[in-house]
Amino acid sequence: MEFLTISQVSKQFHISTRMLRYYEKEGLICSRRMQDYSYRVYDGEAVKRLRQILVLRRLRIPVKQISEILNDAEQVRTLEITQENLRQISEEIAALSLMRDVLEKMAQKLDENLKKKVRLDLLEDGELMDIIHVLEPPKTNLKEGYSMEDLTKAERVMEKKMEIRIVYLPPAEVASYQYVGENPEDSAGEMILEFIRKTGLAGIKPDFRLYGFNNPSPSEGQKEYGYEFWATIPEDMEVEAPLKKKHFDGGLYAAHCIKMGDFHEWEGFIRQVLESEEYEGDWREPRGMDGLLEEELNIYTNVVEGTRENIQLDLLFPIKKKTV
Repeated sequence: MEFLTISQVSKQFHISTRMLRYYEKEGLICSRRMQDYSYRVYDGEAVKRLRQILVLRRLRIPVKQISEILNDAEQVRTLEITQENLRQISEEIAALSLMRDVLEKMAQKLDENLKKKVRLDLLEDGELMDIIHVLEPPKTNLKEGYSMEDLTKAERVMEKKMEIRIVYLPPAEVASYQYVGENPEDSAGEMILEFIRKTGLAGIKPDFRLYGFNNPSPSEGQKEYGYEFWATIPEDMEVEAPLKKKHFDGGLYAAHCIKMGDFHEWEGFIRQVLESEEYEGDWREPRGMDGLLEEELNIYTNVVEGTRENIQLDLLFPIKKKTV
């Protein structure tokens, strides 16, 4: 039986080692330890399950539903999940088709008016309003036109697409802990959470924030990588070893919110930021990910309530205004 290391699996399937560890933590795949071997490995069954997981993720099926599918021997729940996701995608297709039809009609009308050298007033032109029916109270037949209700529904469906915000992170003193080795996010996370609980940080500083980043990031031929957490603290607060007190300069960032586990969205997020006409990357400290950060948004309630479920993260990309 052939066994693959986490690095080999990561390279073969073009996914991060963090995603692999997340899938394992969620119980989707299992690794094993071999005698006299210091790293975990994946057997053929685990690799087969990973292929299934990646196919389902590309179909935009959530991780929790994938877990149900993989453990559904009778496949009754699998059918329900498939139908549920099919309905969602059909809604998006309908929304895009609706917008396309309206834009096509608008473009046709604009083209006709430009040839006549007549300016089109989108709000006043009676013919255009007749085409899209946005001002008519009753819902019209979709073959004839679209109501305001239709357009509103379409807009809400499309709002599910990736959203990028521009935020400013204030400078702060932070308590830092870095771990390099197997499962660095979990090991570093346990230490920083223990610090937060032990010091009562949520009570002392209810607006505290928790940032994280690879340090060092995974690289070719590297068996281990690291992860570092920063919890913002009061300026006069002392930090005991093995944690360290550091200063975070803050600054301007592009932000995109994800659910825990959707780290694949980093790629599209980074691509969109780099394609921005208004902003460009501003690589800065911390250098683990060239300034890129992950912030746990609901850390306060998770610590206070003692739960680690439904974690939401902001992916943060350091930016600055482009100069002419």
